[in-house]
Amino acid sequence: MSMMIKSLVERELKIKLVVSERQFREIKYYFSLLHPESIVSGLKFAYNRQKAQDGGYLILGRKSFVKKETSMLTKEQAKWRLANWKFMIRTYRNKGYSYPTISRIKKDIRLIAKSGNKK
Repeated sequence: MSMMIKSLVERELKIKLVVSERQFREIKYYFSLLHPESIVSGLKFAYNRQKAQDGGYLILGRKSFVKKETSMLTKEQAKWRLANWKFMIRTYRNKGYSYPTISRIKKDIRLIAKSGNKK
């Protein structure tokens, strides 16, 4: 079995940003210390966070997941999800949600099914 070795090619990346002097020094400092994998990982996190913020479902912690899953549900959709709860648990687990998060989602879905909207 042969092992494949990836050759890394040093490439220069030039980016134009409008930032303050403090932000410029901070960005330069972090780029000088971090490995490329860490930089890409951090940018991915920042991108996903910005996307959630723009989508209106960024709340710290698991609340954002609950809001994302329940904010647009109609009363009929909520009733269907409760009737098919075992399927929904599998779906939420595949998305990576923890059981406490799924429990909070179910709590909100029950409110929607009962009254047509949350609280």
